[in-house]
Amino acid sequence: MAQHNELGKKGEQLAVDFLLKNDYNIIERNYRFEKAEVDIIAQKEDILAVVEVKTRSTLDFGNPQDFVKPKQIKNLVKAVDEYVTVNNLDVEVRFDIIAIVKENGDYKIEHLENAFYHF
Repeated sequence: MAQHNELGKKGEQLAVDFLLKNDYNIIERNYRFEKAEVDIIAQKEDILAVVEVKTRSTLDFGNPQDFVKPKQIKNLVKAVDEYVTVNNLDVEVRFDIIAIVKENGDYKIEHLENAFYHF
């Protein structure tokens, strides 16, 4: 497997562990709908947190969260709308990013709540 794929998988697991530690329930991982893949769907109380995980080995090219593009956001919103509808959920939906950067063999995790809004 390519090294960046392994880093991505490691980042997703770190994000899941982080969310669990912060009292979230993990509902789905890698949920797919049409062209979108939602990394993590988690719930905390009456909030459905849709979490995009971005992991980088360096900040040389910018912050991980800067790599979530408008087209990806549009696809995520469409996928989550479908998920909420199909599962007949009555929850507040929030879009988060968990940005992870590998630094000196360790991982720095930043949880950005309400990182972007659906439009």
